[in-house]
Amino acid sequence: MSTPSTPAPTPMWVRIFGVVLALVGLALLLGGLRLATLGGSWYYLIAGLATLVSGALLVRGKAQGGLLYLVVVIGTAVWALAEVGTAFWGLVPRLAPVLVLGFVAALAVRSLRPEAKKLAMPAAAVQAVVLVAGAASLTTPHNTIENTASKGVDIVNDIPLVTDAQSEANSWKYYGGNAASQRFAAFDQINADNVDQLEVAWTYRTGAQTGGGNEDQNTPIQVGDSVYLCTPQNKVIALNAETGEEKWSFDPQAKENKWWSRCRGVAYYEMPALQQAKAANPQAPAGKCEARIITTDKQARMWALDAQTGEICQSFGDTDKGYTDLSVGMGEYQDFYYMPTSQPLVADDRVVIGGWVWDGKKTEQPSGVVRAYNLVDGTLDWAWDLGNAANTKLPADGETYTKGTPNFWSNGSYDAELDQVYLPLGNATPDFWGAHRTPEMNEFSTSMVALDAKTGKLAWKYQTLHMDTWDYDNGTPPTLMDLPDGKGGMNKALVAATKTHQLFLLDRTNGQPLAEVQELPVSQATMAGDAPASATQPFSTGMPQVAPMELSEADMWGATMFDQLYCRIKFKQLNYEGPYTKLTDKMTLIYPGYYGGFNWGGHAFDPRTNMYFVNDMRMPQIGFLAPQDQAADMLAKLKAEDGMHKSAWATHVQEGTPFQSIRGAFNSFLGLPCHQPSWGNLTAIDMNTKSIAWQVPLGTVAGSQMAGVTVDATIPVGMPSLSGPITTAGGLTFFAGSMDRYIRAFDNKTGKEVWKYRMPVGAQATPMSYLSPESGRQFVVVSAGGARMTPEKGDYVIAFALPKQ
Repeated sequence: MSTPSTPAPTPMWVRIFGVVLALVGLALLLGGLRLATLGGSWYYLIAGLATLVSGALLVRGKAQGGLLYLVVVIGTAVWALAEVGTAFWGLVPRLAPVLVLGFVAALAVRSLRPEAKKLAMPAAAVQAVVLVAGAASLTTPHNTIENTASKGVDIVNDIPLVTDAQSEANSWKYYGGNAASQRFAAFDQINADNVDQLEVAWTYRTGAQTGGGNEDQNTPIQVGDSVYLCTPQNKVIALNAETGEEKWSFDPQAKENKWWSRCRGVAYYEMPALQQAKAANPQAPAGKCEARIITTDKQARMWALDAQTGEICQSFGDTDKGYTDLSVGMGEYQDFYYMPTSQPLVADDRVVIGGWVWDGKKTEQPSGVVRAYNLVDGTLDWAWDLGNAANTKLPADGETYTKGTPNFWSNGSYDAELDQVYLPLGNATPDFWGAHRTPEMNEFSTSMVALDAKTGKLAWKYQTLHMDTWDYDNGTPPTLMDLPDGKGGMNKALVAATKTHQLFLLDRTNGQPLAEVQELPVSQATMAGDAPASATQPFSTGMPQVAPMELSEADMWGATMFDQLYCRIKFKQLNYEGPYTKLTDKMTLIYPGYYGGFNWGGHAFDPRTNMYFVNDMRMPQIGFLAPQDQAADMLAKLKAEDGMHKSAWATHVQEGTPFQSIRGAFNSFLGLPCHQPSWGNLTAIDMNTKSIAWQVPLGTVAGSQMAGVTVDATIPVGMPSLSGPITTAGGLTFFAGSMDRYIRAFDNKTGKEVWKYRMPVGAQATPMSYLSPESGRQFVVVSAGGARMTPEKGDYVIAFALPKQ
């Protein structure tokens, strides 16, 4: 008589895995139940319940638990593909954790039921292969657009190259390279065939303090054998263009400002006598102060310096100290509530000045008046006060320029033939409330305006957003370009890029759209007492959209299934009715976010091929309006609940309104963005066809932080970036404003990264390029003071060139 066999004991590791699986299932079940009650996906509830049962069965030594989890794996794969298709970064948090657990579950089935190995082992092998393939793909750029149609690769305009280093054409006098803000270097010495040989030619240390409120966003300018730059503290420095050796420096001794110190560039001007001399002899030397560096500081002063020596031009300015006082006519205001931070815009014999106004402080902020000063003596030529157009000079005694009006704080462009300046305007102060705004404020807020450079008279305006209470102020310098009109002629065009990821193609002679714009209905919900929302907003449908205008629950993301579930719940709890959802007393999603989209960095345009290169960022925020008497307590509570300050809560006090605006980043509990990558791209747009030629993620996660820990993995998810690109006749686009400290070169035809160099610290400044008059070599120069959201800061100016022959 045979004795019944005793079942083999369940291995301890299987029971432990069952406990882990059950805990995972419980977390997904509870979170999934919450998500389902909010009207979200039922997947997590169903998968969580099945996973909980699977774990319980495995704890009891039942092979059915492992088999049930393999069903969860199959169901998850079907669900994930249905939600995000084959988008790599969308699949990672949905599949990777489930496949890891599924691999172990298959081994558990094999251990508990050896006869099931014909099912279990292939299941384990398939999941292992998918996981290995996914891990290997982490360093490959995903969600790219390839230039399969070879758009924008042909030269369509005969633009002469600059090969003579002594030529007047060899200069980078403006923040955007030229007055049209094209960021185009007409040199082909460095090209796709040799860019991999670039090396550091020289490095200069400015000694500037960076970090905190001191941000280095400077793009140097170059004229002849000199490079001119400024530090966040407004110190101006001249360097030898060949060696990087310091020629001179000037310190205006501006007051210390720990909260907000910027200098994006200085300007260059030649006096009429020097212009006439150079017309006869291009190599004519400049007399004292005939070549001038024009600079401003955070005390609202404008200086003219001798370009050769750095000495103050004493004959310049409306004071006896050699500067023009830009605070005149602004009325009383606290220190640093008004200050120019961008390069002064030289337009013929005038310099056009706007100013940064401290965001969100109060309704009675300093005026957004735009003024032009004579470059010979520094006196006021004209003023454009949009709240009082009749006043074109200084206000009458006892009066000021109109307070709180939209301001021109970034960089503008200039067309010498039309003699017009083109200026992006911000929104009226403060940012997130509009009930107090005047009709003039509403008319000009978040607009592009053209002013006559001689008189300041308004030529035209185009509003890219109505009734802006999102801080979507226009800050991107407009790019001027001449494009075929389809009838054998050319259109004088301008691209206005906005924080909402939109590109408006306008006729710069009259401001009319050259590509279709539709006024489409948007959310009308507003806070009681605020100004009514605009019934429609302009959508630039005739130009490509480089990023989605709207988010959905399926766009929510995480490094794991848990923070993705957290973000989905968080998304469903937010007040969000699509683009242009107004802030109310409910927590609201602000997307694309008030950083942009496109911000102050500007873009690059190759006039030979009509290719336009733009970098964008995708950083949604969340926020709400809090009563003035409760805001401080609400803010303190949010910060206390936020642990590692992963949401970076802050407030705009908005004095003079009933509410403060409290805002933070839309992040998971790991401190990562709650929406699916890419979080920043570089995109090439063929302006001949008004379509995207290629798009690549810009930057890796190296240098970023997750749960307070710095990540050093070079995974190219595409990161938020400040500053802008430049493009060259060598068929390359250079960019340095990513968080991972690299300056990169991309092939203009394909978007392929063809060179990179990791700098000592990151940058939030745009590169520039020139030919050295001494050696004839092409240099690419960038100011590296540290990326905005990384702790490493510095004071580097780095020049790259090919090796000397």
